Amino acid sequence: MGKGRVLILDDEYAVCRSIEMMVQQSGLESMSVTDATAFFQAVRDWNPTHIILDLVMPGMDGVEVVQQLADMGCTATIAISSGVGKRVLSAAQRSAAEHGLRISDVLPKPFSMSALNKFLHASRDAEAPSTENGKLRPEVYEVITMADVQEAIDQRQFRMMFQPKIDCLTRLARGFEALARWYHPERGLIMPDRFIPLAERAGLIGAITDQVVDLSLQWFSSIPVHSHLSISINVSAKTLGSLDFPDKLQQTCRQYSIPSTQVILEVTETAATDDQLLALDMFTRLRMKGFHVSIDDFGIGNSSLALLARLPFSEIKVDRSFAMTASKSRDSRAIIKSTVDLSHSLDLRVVTEGVEDAETLDYLQEVGCDFAQGYYIARPMSGDQTLDWMSQWSAARKHNLL
Repeated sequence: MGKGRVLILDDEYAVCRSIEMMVQQSGLESMSVTDATAFFQAVRDWNPTHIILDLVMPGMDGVEVVQQLADMGCTATIAISSGVGKRVLSAAQRSAAEHGLRISDVLPKPFSMSALNKFLHASRDAEAPSTENGKLRPEVYEVITMADVQEAIDQRQFRMMFQPKIDCLTRLARGFEALARWYHPERGLIMPDRFIPLAERAGLIGAITDQVVDLSLQWFSSIPVHSHLSISINVSAKTLGSLDFPDKLQQTCRQYSIPSTQVILEVTETAATDDQLLALDMFTRLRMKGFHVSIDDFGIGNSSLALLARLPFSEIKVDRSFAMTASKSRDSRAIIKSTVDLSHSLDLRVVTEGVEDAETLDYLQEVGCDFAQGYYIARPMSGDQTLDWMSQWSAARKHNLL
């Protein structure tokens, strides 16, 4: 590997010096600091490739440091080190991953030279917090107004990206999640978390949903053979309040000759709990028309189990945080397995998001998960790129390369 730079944050000077010496034996540059102020200054000025972070610090603990690193757009590979219990270390690791940081490992103290080397020489190919063109998102954004969103709707500035889902057992492509992106002519790519909340408050989410459904189904209909595939579309809680939504969706499916049984509507737990009676009525109508309904980000809410008993879901999407830490966290693996078992007992299909390595995909196959989605399989792509991916994936599977 190239000459890496390892930044160490630990409140004990002797520990810092010890780790520095171990790092230098590995042929990498090292710097150690004992307080958070000096640490953040070093992150900005020294640009480390690796960070070893002590979880328990006076003044600012490791979780607060993680939050600040995320705000700074840090791309270093991070290992969390501490003498606290493994469950606390695993929780801190999940926190870092969910903040979008490149978290590689946990190093329970005291750790060995071999454990340190494993971390230092880990692949640098893991995903860093970035936009889809690979660049860090800027920390300061131009304000988006209701007029901007209305103009985007009028000028049809929204585009769709598609992320594949595969069968965990056969590794066959089984569907795609449609993801909306706003390509502004001057500001470039604008991600959904910046415009969807505004559109919901301004009463414009219905118009955006109409375009998203149209673009997604139009592309899906262009796939030469798609009878074995599905298309998943995210639906806002506000859209569920529109009484004509099921009929409009069915009409668009007919326009593109797509059976409703191949369309999956993904809703968050929040959308399902805002008005449970409304959700019950809407989901029942959608299921009666043949559409599937999936509860997204399952496992991180407070009332998911009650929702499964009350609402007519056909699919569960396990939150990405569990798959992203499954290779290192026994708790995450246990949650995935129990969710799969529970779902199958209720005749629900299971999709696990956030699959970023072969080990996690193999584990999902082992526990009987139905479908997998994540960067290990494919990143979100344009429609044309997705069609190319289908050909390449099929060829790789035929040659037993998967």
